[in-house]
Amino acid sequence: METSTEVTNRKNSRTNRRWFILLIGVILLIVLAVLGRMAVYHVGATPFSHVPLESGNIEVPTARTLEWQDRSETTDRLLEHWAKHSLGEWKTDGKVGAPRALMGRFLLKRDLEAANAYLLSVTPWGKAGSTWERHPEGDYDFTLAGLTPILFLFGDQPDVLYPKTREHLLKVLLPLEGGEPLVMVPRTLGLVRDTENHLLMTEGSRYLKNRWLALHGSQRPVHDNVANSLEAWLLNLLEELRTAGLYEFNSIPYEGYTLTAVLNLEAFGSEAVQQAARDLLDQLNWNYALGSLGFRRFPPFRRQPKHADDTGLTGDRHAALIKSWVSLLPSAPGNIEVTESHHVGLWACWSPYRLPDKVAQWILEKPNEYYVQIGHGSRSSPEIYSGGPGYLLTAGGVYRRTRSLLVARPITLILDDDDATDLSQVLHLSGPGDDYRQWNNTGVWRDFAVTGGPVSIPQNWFPDAKGKTWKVYRRGKDQCVAVHSSTHLGVVHLTRSSNPQAVLEAVEKANSDNDALRHSFHQPGGSRIDYDTGASCNRWVIERIDGMPVDRRFDAWPRLQGEGVNETK
Repeated sequence: METSTEVTNRKNSRTNRRWFILLIGVILLIVLAVLGRMAVYHVGATPFSHVPLESGNIEVPTARTLEWQDRSETTDRLLEHWAKHSLGEWKTDGKVGAPRALMGRFLLKRDLEAANAYLLSVTPWGKAGSTWERHPEGDYDFTLAGLTPILFLFGDQPDVLYPKTREHLLKVLLPLEGGEPLVMVPRTLGLVRDTENHLLMTEGSRYLKNRWLALHGSQRPVHDNVANSLEAWLLNLLEELRTAGLYEFNSIPYEGYTLTAVLNLEAFGSEAVQQAARDLLDQLNWNYALGSLGFRRFPPFRRQPKHADDTGLTGDRHAALIKSWVSLLPSAPGNIEVTESHHVGLWACWSPYRLPDKVAQWILEKPNEYYVQIGHGSRSSPEIYSGGPGYLLTAGGVYRRTRSLLVARPITLILDDDDATDLSQVLHLSGPGDDYRQWNNTGVWRDFAVTGGPVSIPQNWFPDAKGKTWKVYRRGKDQCVAVHSSTHLGVVHLTRSSNPQAVLEAVEKANSDNDALRHSFHQPGGSRIDYDTGASCNRWVIERIDGMPVDRRFDAWPRLQGEGVNETK
């Protein structure tokens, strides 16, 4: 029979075991949380799911009737750039530069001995998946996505890609095959899903290697993309990106790698994969057409915050492809120069993809005035554009805390009567202070913008009419820009007029109460716009139009909605 001391000791032992197990559980949870946060911080990935959005009332153009050339001065310059580019050291240049330098040589049939010898001399410098502290050898999927087109373009041309080189490419440099996708960031215990660009580069390359081997005689089920289910997985990913939009939208610098990975699939995938990739490309290129003017754009973006200080209007990675494609039109304007992101533009030199007719036409010239809202889903930022012939007003978006990876930017007005290439050269509204993490720059409506900070005017702009609180600038033949600017309020109104004084008088008459201007603006002869420049980060700055409440919950906005786009003049 147990003594009271033994009973007490037994109870204490059980209690201690429970506390020990609880402590171990808490420590494990903390370790997992820290590990996940470390991966998110270093990788840029974050747990998310693609939730389909309503499509909206604007159709994505797909019709293709235009004649396209196979080459242009622009694409010739890109090819020369890479054919002359040093192959460099594989360990340092194998991620981006070396694969493109090889591709340039193969495409121009130049220095083939050296190119083949170089490929034969190297082995994988890393592994697929995002790089972070516990996976420092990652990012080899960038190389995979650069080498895979070389296999498909020249693998059946033994006088270009030598048979021994091709075998080395297949067996050594392109190691991924089979049907098991690498979805999670390596060494995160399955806690963090990898980013879109990595998924597309890694699994697109795996899929295409399988496809190459199957097309060249392999009967192994592991190389059958239907039997191993990789094609179904990839089709599902492409459909998620099309219906929900990219999580890494307008990403600097990753958008370019996403686009080139999808172009690989559009060029070399099965018929179903080609169509899915083409549908996604059409949508992304249509977004670009609506949100750019003269190959310039300045939208909000997601990843990486270190690029928040970039002020170039032409640094968009997407623009290198767009310029190269447009240059292939017989009617293209002359002297289209790719000045940045040559590593992305190279894909237009060989890819069979061409823009839909309407996308190309809207990139070259906006046929009429329009207004569009692009939704990006929960805990995100919308894109908002008001444009027309000769002008584009771009909302800068909104910051949504650190883990959102969102960068809010100034609202900008880009005009075709200048050759501005930097933010300082265009009218812009930055919001309160200098920290974009304090901004909600979603205050754009038709030909109107408002924010809780002053308006920055380019140095070469001088007012053509001035009042007590308004200035009007005439731009071009019939465009006037009315500006009200104070420390805590910036308002911009665009109108078609060649008479700045008349515009000034009309704006002042319609908005005679400066106190009311803090929350309301009357467009002369048009709408009354109510707004809240201190709106929370999950609400559109615009509150009402002509007294009618608007849908301010942009997390639930459709993928693409607006006016003036489906029917054009």
